[in-house]
Amino acid sequence: MTLFKLFYNSVFYEPLYNGLAFLANIVPFGDIGIAIIALTLIVKFILFPFAHKTVVTQLKMRKLEPEISALKEKHKEDKQEQAKKVMGLYREHGINPMSGFLMLLIQLPIIFALYKVFLNGLNFNPDDLYYFISTPENIKTSFLGIFDLTQKSYILAGFAAITQFFQMRLAAPPLAKKDSSKKGSFQDDFARSMNIQMRYIMPLFVFFIAFKFSSAIALYWTTMNIFAIVHEILVRSKAKKMFLNGESKGDNNKNNGGNTREDDSRG
Repeated sequence: MTLFKLFYNSVFYEPLYNGLAFLANIVPFGDIGIAIIALTLIVKFILFPFAHKTVVTQLKMRKLEPEISALKEKHKEDKQEQAKKVMGLYREHGINPMSGFLMLLIQLPIIFALYKVFLNGLNFNPDDLYYFISTPENIKTSFLGIFDLTQKSYILAGFAAITQFFQMRLAAPPLAKKDSSKKGSFQDDFARSMNIQMRYIMPLFVFFIAFKFSSAIALYWTTMNIFAIVHEILVRSKAKKMFLNGESKGDNNKNNGGNTREDDSRG
């Protein structure tokens, strides 16, 4: 075993594998599906600060899109100046455009390890368990008495794909209408193409993966997506309220400023 694999198994895979075994011992009715949902949610809450920062950054960048487009149009002949102005705008609003990528790097090893746990973890091997974790007995692989998580399921794979579609629709920036009278740049066309692929091809890919392996993968993926959807909706709702409050405060400041000037002129 290579040093990297040993490190990955010790730090990521084994703790999650043993966590699933522990939960399988204590969840009601020994339902492994409930244990999978519980472990997924626990991991999501651990990663929540990283995911939350990514979502907030994406919302801030989306709000600045009109200003960014204006800067790109103004400095379209000077790419260096364009990049300088855009980065200046990001700094002004406290945005690190690389934060999403950095957060993804942090989360990926855990997500892959979690995926591997659910791929291989329904039959627990005592040799892979910590000494203080007992091997789960009387596990029910029939989730809620409906879905056999050791088998493939069109329904659960469909849930995984549908929730992935809505999650991507919320997370991805809205598709801008393409003006046929204007020739778009390669960067804009590439971004639009990637946006479309992430919206429509990614859910199909998820369906294929979720159906190719056991239903445990589909349940795990569905749980992750629902958590992300709820998180995105809550953050958007809070951001909208903050934005509206900011607007009202701005209007009040303008009105107060006008009254002050009027009073000064009278004095």
